[in-house]
Formats: sequence, structure tokens, C-alpha cells
Amino acid sequence: MDSRMAVVAAWSYGLAGFLASFLTLYLVSGKRTGERSRAMFIAVSLCALWGMLSLAFALTGKALFLAGSLLADILRFGGWYFFLLVLMKAEPTEGQPASTGFGWLRALAVILVLVGFTAQVMVVSGIDLPVSSQRIALFASLAMSVFGMVLVERLFRNVSPDFRWSVKPLCLGLGGVFLFDVYLYSDALLFNRIDVDAFSIRGFAHALGLPLVALAALRSHDWKRRLIMSQRAVLQSATLLIVGAYLLFMAAAGYYVRFFGGEWGRALQLAVLFVALLILAGLTISGSMRAKLRVQVGKHFFTYRYDYREEWLRFTQTLSSQGGFAAMGKHVVRGLADMVESPAGALWLKDPSGRFFAQAACWNMPVSAATEDVDGPLGTFLLESGWVINLEEYRSLPRRYDGLDLPAWMVEVPNAWLVVPLTTGSELIAFVILATARTRIDVNWEVNDLLKTAARQAGAFLGQMQASEALLEVRKFDSFNRMSAFVVHDLKNIVAQLSLMLKNAERHRDNPEFQKDMLMTVEHSVERMRQLMMQLREGATPLDSPRGIDLSDVVRRIQMAKSRQGRDVELTVEERLIARGHEDRIERVVGHLVQNAIDATEETGRVWIRVARQGNYALVEVGDTGHGMSPEFVRERLFKPFQTTKPTGMGIGAYESFQYVHELGGKLSVDSAVDVGTQVALLLPLSESAAAAKSVDLPEDSE
Repeated sequence: MDSRMAVVAAWSYGLAGFLASFLTLYLVSGKRTGERSRAMFIAVSLCALWGMLSLAFALTGKALFLAGSLLADILRFGGWYFFLLVLMKAEPTEGQPASTGFGWLRALAVILVLVGFTAQVMVVSGIDLPVSSQRIALFASLAMSVFGMVLVERLFRNVSPDFRWSVKPLCLGLGGVFLFDVYLYSDALLFNRIDVDAFSIRGFAHALGLPLVALAALRSHDWKRRLIMSQRAVLQSATLLIVGAYLLFMAAAGYYVRFFGGEWGRALQLAVLFVALLILAGLTISGSMRAKLRVQVGKHFFTYRYDYREEWLRFTQTLSSQGGFAAMGKHVVRGLADMVESPAGALWLKDPSGRFFAQAACWNMPVSAATEDVDGPLGTFLLESGWVINLEEYRSLPRRYDGLDLPAWMVEVPNAWLVVPLTTGSELIAFVILATARTRIDVNWEVNDLLKTAARQAGAFLGQMQASEALLEVRKFDSFNRMSAFVVHDLKNIVAQLSLMLKNAERHRDNPEFQKDMLMTVEHSVERMRQLMMQLREGATPLDSPRGIDLSDVVRRIQMAKSRQGRDVELTVEERLIARGHEDRIERVVGHLVQNAIDATEETGRVWIRVARQGNYALVEVGDTGHGMSPEFVRERLFKPFQTTKPTGMGIGAYESFQYVHELGGKLSVDSAVDVGTQVALLLPLSESAAAAKSVDLPEDSE
């Protein structure tokens, strides 16, 4: 060290030593009692000793003072460790014992101090092992700096909020000191030499931290407070400790690669460090690794697996996220999945008709067209028992789920693991299927209770959202009725205009000008009425009961009507079938589907109708090769009122058709793909006489 840097080092370490000495005298004069005050006094006294010995070495250059400062540096680390560990040792309060779980930290602190002190003694004594004693001392100092940062971070995150204001300066001061040492020793290990400039101003860095420590001492009033142990804080501290140990190990590996690599040593060292950082980044963003660490922390450091306050706040925040009813289902799935480290899931929600469950949302799981009857074995079991079904347990011990018969479609769901019922009151409103967890989780009573409680909250949220959706539909129909009044008013004006023209027709029928004006008036009235009728659809429910209808006659009339309009519709009638319903409404439903197919298909495309038997039901299939619809539109918007892809449509036809078909006891399913086409399968119940020949249950199709 040259004379200029020796002067800088003298000022640097001298300032640190004098400030630490003044703080020591303040602590003595304050006559503070208690274990924490004594621990702080020891730590600050060792800082003063280290600073003064370093100042003596900078002024004299004698090896004796250098040896003393190196050993005092290790003792200074130990003093701060002792102080921080004492702060984290919470006092027992009435009805609560003192916090435990710090034994491993104390043991690790003792080991690091002993290793560091031994390494420095070897450096001072000139003892060398197969590995350089100086190299070991640098590794030990870096490890002690990283461990100091871990203790500071753990203290700040675990302390109670009312005491955080007092301890914040302490954490900032000591954290900055340890961070400077991490830089100094990591740079020394990387380049195999001490940065003289950084080493010379090290005392300034420590001197800047001491006023913050003093401020914390003034705020603390004998450091009385209660420490809060949270799972999140322990997890973050454990992560930081693991990352620090990993970086130390890779630094050692990089050193040996460089030492034995010859001419390529430097390049190989950089390659090893790059690969190590890349692996660390991959592990850091790995959901599976985080899940494993979270489970291990909960298992070994806490009586209960979950921090219920954190879980409930996170779940409530997830449910309260914006995005509408469709996004609400995905929030429910994700909130439940996060509780058990599941990477995927799907929600089956009760249909508005109340007859079956259909998939309403999915997260990282394929879209499923399967439906499940409300009164089926699965729905009945979930409603009566309220259990969370563990499918792994069901496969190995089915007798535990007496009376449960899983549907075939559920067996085919990839990686299905848990089935969670969502109830509101005494009603099963939905159920969630979760995929296998990222790590092994024992589904015990705690997991079951947490999932069932969260599911009840989610069920209440979904029920409230459904009620809001129903209220919104009522309001839309109210708006529609108000619009109808305006349409009727316009029709009244048209009728009045035509009536006036008829009154004048007898008197002016031979007048060419009147005839011309009359034709223009009629043409204008027809156009206006056509536009009004496009906006208004008749929706009155027929008063007569359903009766037998010949579907072949219905579809042929529709084919002829479209042919007169200039569009060809292919017709295939495999069997003459008599369905149950109202002839005019069924013709209107099928005609609406055919018209939609024509509107979505170019003139060169195909539009077809097929009539066939499917069990106890008549199948009317309407297909086209037109524009098609996206799966999201079919699932979330197609059968809701006022939802349409037509620029001038009102979205009433599909909703009316869906409601009427379900009133008859049938089903309406859609298979569509964008730019490929659409197939609508309409299943209508056969009349009793037609269905007597063959009795088959309703096939499972998607809505």
C-alpha cells in the first residue's frame, strides 16, 4: 500500500474506530440494562477495537497490528451476529412463550466465526494447507458477510410492524456494511487479489453505518418488542441463505477451474460462473422448486402448514380481481390451486337451467366439452358429503368413498388430483378439478379444511356474480321492452301515413303525380317496416301444450323458403321422425339456425340440414362452411342475450332458441372453428309413440 492510500486508510479506519468508541461510551453512560443492550455494547466495542487496530496498522505498517485487526474483524462479525440473534429472540408475553426455531441460526453463526477465526490464525501464522490459507480466509469472510445480510433481512421481515420504525435504521446501517463486505470479498475471490482502494475506504463504509445503529438505539428504548414469525419471512430468509451458499460454492468451483485450467483457466472460470448464474435464474423462476421449499419450510419450522392470514388475504384478493364473470371462474381455480401448489385446474359450473354442470373456466388445463348431471352420482356425493375428493386415494382405496361412482369423462382429465365442491347455502353451485401438485403434498385434515372453507367463500362469490348477471339480463330485457315501445310508436306513424294515403286514393287515383307519390310512400313505408322488424322479434310463449311434429315437413318448408331467396340448402332426412314441441316455434328455431349459417357462409360455401335419430331424441344438425366462431365466444357469449357477431343483430335469436329447447327437455350444442365452419346439433325429445321403439339415455354433449 503506497503512502497516499495509507493516509486514506488511516482516516477511514480511524473514523470508524472513534465513532464506535463514542457509541460505546454512550451505551455505558446510559446505564441501559438487559440482554439486548449488553449485546449491542459487545458488538460496538469489538468494532471500536477493530477500527483502532486497523488505524495503528495504517500508521505504522507493523504486522502485529495487521494480525490483530484481522482477528478483531472476525470477532466484530461475531459480535454483530450475537446482537442480531438476541434481537430475534422474542421475549415471552402473557399466554405466549418466547419464539423458538433460531437454534440452527445460532449454530451456523458459531461455526462461521470459528472457521473464520481459525483461517485468520493460519494466515497470521503462515500455515498453509493444500489450499492457500488466504483463500480459505477470503471464503470465510465472504460467507460471514452473506450470513450477516441473511440475519438483517430475517430481523426486518419478522419484527412486528410497531417496532419496524425503530429497527429500520439498524437494518439499513448493518445491511449496507455487510453488502460492502460482500462486494469486497467476492471481488477478491474472483480476481485473486484484494482491491486496495476498496479495502482502504472500508472504514468509511462502516463509519457511515454506525450513526444509523446509534439512531436505532435511541429509538428502541432497551429494544423491547415482540417478534412475529411468518412463513413468508422464513421462506425468503431460507431462499437468501441457499442462494448465498450456492454462490459461495460456485465461486470456489470457479477458482479451482481457473487454478487447474492452465492457459484456458480464465475463460473456463467465466464460463463456469455464467452457467452457474443461468442455473440459479432457472431455479429461481421454477414453480416446482418454490413449491418444494415452501412445503419443507412449513413442515420443519411451523406447527401448522399454512400461514392462514396470508392465505386468506391472498385468496380474497384473487377473488376480488376484476375481469367479469368469465374471469371470475379462472380466479377461483387459481386461488384454490395456489393453496396446494397445483399448476392447473378447471371449474364446472351449474348451468342456468339447473340441470347439469359444464366447464365454465380453465387454467393451464385443456377445454373440456363434458357435462355432468346435477342429480348424477358425482353431484349427489359432493352435495351430501361435502368432501374434497382425492382421486389418488380413490384409486387406491375406493371403499373410503362409499357410494361414489366417478364419471368416465373425469377419468380422462389429465393429471386430475382433487375435486373440490363449491357450495352456497345448501346448494352445490360448482366444483373444481385440480391437477397434481408440483411437489408431494400430504392431503391431511388441515389441507381439507382449508380447501373446504375457501370453496365455501368462492361459492358465495360465484352465487353473487350469477345473481348480478341475472339482474343485468332483466335490466337488458327492460331496455328491450322500452325499445319495443318506440318501435310500436314508429309503426303507428307508418299506419297513420298509409291510412291518410288511402283516404286520398279514391279522389286522386287518376292523377299521375299522386300515383307516383303513392308508390314512393309505399316503398318508403315497406323499407321502414322491414328495418323495424329486423330489430324486434316476437317472443311470446305459446299457451298450448307441446304435441307431435313431423320434422321432415318442417325442414323441407325451410329449404323451399331459402331456395326462393336464392340460397341452396342441402337436406338429408335419414328417417321420418315425430318430435314433441310447438311447430311454429321449432320452425322458427331451425329457421334461425339456417339463416345464421347462410349469413356466415359465402355463396360458394355449403349449408346443410340433417335429420336423424339419436336414442330417444331427434337430431337436427345445421352445418355450414362459413366464418365460424371462436371457442371463447361459444362458451361465454353465444347463448347469452344481446351477444352476437352480426353487425346489425341483437343477439336474441340464439338465446331464445337455447331457452326453448331446454324447456322441451332437449339440448343444443355447438361445434365451431374460425374460418372452418359451424355445426349446431339440436336434440329434440321424440313423442312418446315414436320413442317407444328404442329407449336410450341422452348422450353427453357440450353446451
